[in-house]
This record gives sequence, structure tokens and C-alpha cells, in this order.
Amino acid sequence: MALYPSAYTLSWSEGNNISSLHLNRELFISYNHRINSAEIPLLKSHSCGELREKHVGQTVTLAGWVHRRRDHGGMAFIDLRDSAGIVQVVFNPRTSEKAYCIADSLRNEYVIQVTGEVVPRPAGTQNPKLATGALEVTANEATILNPAKTPPFYINDDVEVEESLCLKHRYLYLRRARTKDNLVLRHRVVKFFRDFFDAKGFIEIETPILIKSTPEGARDYLVPSRLNPGKFYALPQSPQQLKQILMVAGFEKYFQMARCFRDEDLRADRQPEFTQLDLEMSFVDEEDILGLMEELFTSLVETVKPEMQVLKPFPRLSYNEALEHYGTDKPDLRFGMELKDISDIAAHTDFDVFRGVVETGGKVKGICVPQCAHYTRHQLDELVNLAKGFGAEGLATMAFTGGSSSLDKVKSAVAKYLTQGQLEGIGARFETKPGDLLLIVADKEEVTNKALSELRQEMAGRLDTTDANLLAFAFIVDFPLLEWNAATNRWESTHHPFTAPRQEDLVLLDTEPSRVTARHYDVVCNGCELGSGSIRNHERKLQEKVFGLLGYSEEEMENRFGTLLRAMEYGAPPHGGIAIGLDRLVMLLAGEQTIREVIAFPKNQNAADVMFDAPSQVPEEQLDELNLRLKDEEAIKI
Repeated sequence: MALYPSAYTLSWSEGNNISSLHLNRELFISYNHRINSAEIPLLKSHSCGELREKHVGQTVTLAGWVHRRRDHGGMAFIDLRDSAGIVQVVFNPRTSEKAYCIADSLRNEYVIQVTGEVVPRPAGTQNPKLATGALEVTANEATILNPAKTPPFYINDDVEVEESLCLKHRYLYLRRARTKDNLVLRHRVVKFFRDFFDAKGFIEIETPILIKSTPEGARDYLVPSRLNPGKFYALPQSPQQLKQILMVAGFEKYFQMARCFRDEDLRADRQPEFTQLDLEMSFVDEEDILGLMEELFTSLVETVKPEMQVLKPFPRLSYNEALEHYGTDKPDLRFGMELKDISDIAAHTDFDVFRGVVETGGKVKGICVPQCAHYTRHQLDELVNLAKGFGAEGLATMAFTGGSSSLDKVKSAVAKYLTQGQLEGIGARFETKPGDLLLIVADKEEVTNKALSELRQEMAGRLDTTDANLLAFAFIVDFPLLEWNAATNRWESTHHPFTAPRQEDLVLLDTEPSRVTARHYDVVCNGCELGSGSIRNHERKLQEKVFGLLGYSEEEMENRFGTLLRAMEYGAPPHGGIAIGLDRLVMLLAGEQTIREVIAFPKNQNAADVMFDAPSQVPEEQLDELNLRLKDEEAIKI
């Protein structure tokens, strides 16, 4: 029997030319509906999670996993779980002795099939935590489809699981409700993206995975070519050059859910392979893209996570403002404790550390932590050690215990080096109140900012001042185009080399590159960088100028960027774009602390897949095919 019905009828004229194409629309739609609504006979008639009061009195067949088993009063109760949810199944020997005997042998995670009648739960036994909690299924028949070994961790309880276990047995960890919900949320976010951009006139275009190695800020993953001995592909760190070439090709609005790869050290918000929402637009400026992003994120949260609130409108901070007030270019704006600069006061104190730092060009800055003046010596020492761990030489503390900034109302080892006026000036600068604690760092500006930024986050966590249901998005703008790397004695791109400088700063490229501002922007949320973008260079001459500042020779420009440079000579339009980290965004929406919890099959901290034991050795024959030889020439043991 054919898989599909005879839904199409072709009529042919002489010469085998198609003269008409007739679709039996009713038959085709009916058949398609039966496929999608699961009317084709399966091992179950309904999903566990779909049962409601309207199903009471019906006989249903369910299949799924034993989530939990209980025995009460000569009856067995099974919470049966499938991808749609959980329902309680009752095995009563008076209803079916055979089914009850089977239930007696069931254990957690057994795969079973049950047939029975949907009935209301007895009064007082309803479970409001379950969507199916008002009813249960009385089992008439039961079949064990597959027994299960005892899992290495609880699946029916959301208890902490050692990372190596949850990665090794990922197929079990993915059964947990929280993990499943995270992946469903991820699916909904991606679906929203596709619907949103389709409605805006964008088209989704896939770009290659095997590309040329180009500098993007991290190490490439290289792939040897068997057909081209001694040559390598690279896995893309981003589709940067490709999406710009699409703009040259006339696709004015492009997007894709792009897979990207970076060989770099891992952390909670970084994986070697990740997914980003990538988009590019022609004939736009910064305002067009930032406005689109604000609409996107606001609409997304309202649609897929309506219980969360979005801070609107999105604040805009310059790069310098972000560093000055928060010590980082990805600030968490859900709480205060902004950094305050007291270098001007510190420069005139008798405290050698403060004065010496200012004299050598450093900064003395601090944060005011509300109602922590009661911290003990042990607690303060702990903060000092934290500051040192963040790179600072030390940490000065001032506890304002009274209603004034007088010397007898401030507990601090530094206070004796300050005059009454200096102390009052510091109190006024921080707007201290009785019970407040100042944490002050004196060091190089970048060290001071980093240490205080980390301490700010630490104290916010201790004081529980962050609202988990508030998403504080912000745009960071006005980045410097270039940064000087003293170790390599050369300029580097703050973002990437395709970012355009501001038009008014072009004259500074030859004389003062450090003062050139980029047409670059970041979107941050709750202390996490979600994405970066920029208006691009679209003229070859300017792009080559930037490459030259970065130290590329003409030969290197041609080798690494020749295709894009040549494309710019054929009428490249002004264009810009942005890339948003999908994993980080879903992490925030799900309230997770690491992106591993929103990725189906993540790697561990060593970039290893412990479930499949990858990376792994390969047979010597495969290396020979690729014309490769390891430095260690001993035979490879497989």
C-alpha cells in the first residue's frame, strides 16, 4: 500500500505537456490532519498530559515512563509521564488482578502501556500542582514495554546532580521536567524569532559551516581536507564576511539561526559550539537596528515569558559611562551600588596608598553597600580576599555607623589618615546613610573597575537585591574602534575589523587612532552580554585603511579578506547588523546560571563530550587519508 493517498491527478495533452494539475484538496487535507492529530493507530490514544475533565468516562490507552510509584491500602498508584505531562494511574486488584500484578513489578523509569477509564479523583485527593490533578486513570490492562535499570540520579526530583553524571547520562538528565521545559522554551524563542523576522520582510539564508580561517577574536576549529592535502577548512566563529557578502548580493534583510564555533576557554556562559541569531540589513543606521532589537526583545518576552517584566525603554550608556559607573561594559541595571570616583579627594589625604595610586595615574573608587556596616572582622576579611582574587592589591572599608560622617561614627583603618572634611566629602560623594558600608579599591583604572564590578555583583547576590523576573536590557554604544595591545605592540579591533568608524573621526585614523569611536553597539541584560553588532565598512578604501592599522600587509589582506574586498568594489550598500547569543538569552529567560542547562548536549569545562567520549583518537588509516601525522609518532592505540 502506498504511503500517501492518490492526492494528485495529472492530465496530459498530446506531446506529454502538462495541461493541468489537479489536487484532490479534501482528501489531502483529511489525510494530513489524521497524521498530525495522531489518529493513525499508535501505542497510545492520548498523551498523559492532555487528559482533562472532558475525558472523564472515556477509555484511553497511555504509554510513557513510570515517574513515581506508591502503594496504599492494597492499591498501587503510578504517576505516568510522557512528553506532554504526568497523570496518575490507579491499579486496583478488584478492577484487574492481572494489571495489579504487573504494577507490583514496576519501578521508576520503566516504559509501560496502560489502558483504563478516566475518572475523577476522590474528593480531597486532587493535586492542584498537576494540570491533570483533578482526575486519574483506573487501569484495566498494563504492559511493560521495556524495563529500566536504576538511574544514577533522581529524575523525579529536581536535586543537584554532579556535572559529570548529568553529562555522561544526558539522555536521562533530559527527562527531567526542568531540563525539558528549558528546551521547550528554547524552541518557542526560535519560533518567535522566525515569525518575527518573516513578518518584517527578512529571509533566512544558511551560510556554510566549512569556511576559510579568518581572525574573529578566538581560535578557529580547523578541519583537514582529504581532497586538498595540506589545506584546511575552519568552522565559522560567525558568518561575518558571508552576511556582508549577502548584502552586496542584494538581499537587504537577512537572518539565520547560525551555528558558530570558537576554540576558547569555557565558562558558565560560553561553549565551544553555540547558536546565535544572526542578522544583517542594508541601508540602515544604528537607530534602525537598535529600535528593531528593542521591539524584538520586548515582544519576545511578552509572548513567551509574560510573567517576566522588561525595563522600558532600554537605557543607552556609552562605553565610558558603563565603565565609570559600573566598572564593566555589561552592567546589571536591576540594582544601584554604582561606582563613585573619589580620586580627587584621595589625592590630598595622608594615606600613602591612595595618594600614590592617584599620582601614578590610577583610580580610587568605591561602592556603597546599604546596611552592611555591621559586618564582622571575619566578613570584611572575606571581602578583602575576594577583591584580591579579582586582581586588586587590597580593599579599604568604611562602616558608617552613625548619622554623621564624623570620625567617631566611621569604623575604618583608613579613617585616621583622613581629615574631617575629607571624610565628609567621601560620605557626600556616596550619599551614605547610617548603617552603610563603603568598599574602596585603589589601583590601575582597569583593575579598580574590574574588582569593584565583581564586588558589586557579589554584594547584590548577598543582599538579594536582584529581581529574577525583571529583565533590564540596555544598549552600550560609543566603543573605541581600536585598542592597543602592549604585549604584541599593535592595534587590535575592539569588536572586529569590519566595524566602521564614525564619519567625524575618520581624520583621526592617521593621527590619533585611540580616539576613534566605532559605530558599534552591544545589547546587555542583567549583567550578561547578549549580543554585539555594528555598522560595517562598505567601501574598500576605508576597509583597507582599518586593516592597515591592524598591521595587515597587502598580501595578508588579499589572502584573508580578498573576496570581501573585491565584493565591495561592485556596489556594496551601506549596511549593518547584530548577532544575539541564543543560549545566553534562553538562560536568562529560564532563570538558569549556565548555558549548559539550556543546551541539549553541551560540553564540559574541558570542551569534552563525556557521553560519546569526544574528542577521541582515530585510527591511523584516517590520519593517512588526511595526510596528517601526529608529533608523537608512536602507533595510535584504538
